[in-house]
Amino acid sequence: MLLVSLISYIDRNTLAILAPKILADTHLNAEQYGFIISCFSIAYMVGNPVWGRILDRVGVRRGMTAAVGLWSLAAGAHAWANGFWSFGVARAVLGAGEGATFPGGLRTVTQTLPPSKRGRGLAIAYSGGSLGAMITPLIVTPLALRFGWQGAFLATSSFGFIWLILWYFAGRNVDVRPSAEARKPSVGGPSWKHPAVWAYISAYALGAAPLGMILYYASLYLKARFHYDQAMLGRVLWIPPLGWEVSYFFWGIILDRIGPRFRGMFLACTLLSLPLAWMHSMPSAGLVLAEMFVAMFALAGFVVLSVAWVTRVFPSEHSGLLSGIGAGSWSAVVALTSPEFGRLFDHSGYATAFQMATVFPVVGYMLWRVLERRCRFLEVGG
Repeated sequence: MLLVSLISYIDRNTLAILAPKILADTHLNAEQYGFIISCFSIAYMVGNPVWGRILDRVGVRRGMTAAVGLWSLAAGAHAWANGFWSFGVARAVLGAGEGATFPGGLRTVTQTLPPSKRGRGLAIAYSGGSLGAMITPLIVTPLALRFGWQGAFLATSSFGFIWLILWYFAGRNVDVRPSAEARKPSVGGPSWKHPAVWAYISAYALGAAPLGMILYYASLYLKARFHYDQAMLGRVLWIPPLGWEVSYFFWGIILDRIGPRFRGMFLACTLLSLPLAWMHSMPSAGLVLAEMFVAMFALAGFVVLSVAWVTRVFPSEHSGLLSGIGAGSWSAVVALTSPEFGRLFDHSGYATAFQMATVFPVVGYMLWRVLERRCRFLEVGG
């Protein structure tokens, strides 16, 4: 699961790393780029709960085989894209397939690990995404410089097919649940009427929303403000996702060691996200990259903590759907905001873009607190 989430982020982040070159070659502007991101995000939004249902019903082994095969074909198809519509279609199919990534990871964690180890298990399974975002510039940049951006897409798409060979052997027993877990009685699942679902969406989708802005626009920002070329971007763009990677393991270990003190943890993530509002006033590229690291650390905490919280509210048999709801709602926010961030970047409104992004974690935390209080008196199980 770590490897498949790593590959999914290499496939989705290749476009972000190569965006300055691709936009120049295809004569697309940042706002059009934002709509292309939205094509991925909308399909990913729909794909997450759909794949969550599929994985809960047919199992992780068969479901992930189908999903990875689909998105690997779509990743390779980017090599033949040459304009807005072709990139949009390729991104949409990629997003539809990649919707299985985190439902598959959470489903695997809950059906193979006892509750006392699930914090670290979740960190391992989900951290492939941040690790993939971190190593993508190191892999993709030399490929693009040697073979062009088209060759880079073809090379990265092959990783998924290699993973399928590994999965054929490694995934044979993944759908066999521990006997103690199988004996647990089934209780109520997530419902749109339940405040816990909306508390979860608030923390995940709004709290972590700026992750998408940093992930997709960091290359354009560094090129525009500090005149970084593609080679230089490849050398530094691993730094922000490193904060994301550290965050997953930090919060996973904290959860397993000191227990679920969610209110204080969510508040800490909110406070750490606030300096993002002053990103554009930082005088050097080094400080900007350092703040991107801290911001991604804080924002990724919302992901780990919200998933850990909701899986204590609802039973593990619904883990695929729960993961799909969280990742899908996050993707919906990214889809809605990406074109606006692109428009601001086209007009050099960088300070406004960062300030707007900072509002989302604050609102997400406040909504989670209100809705969490309503949940405390409900007996749902978990």
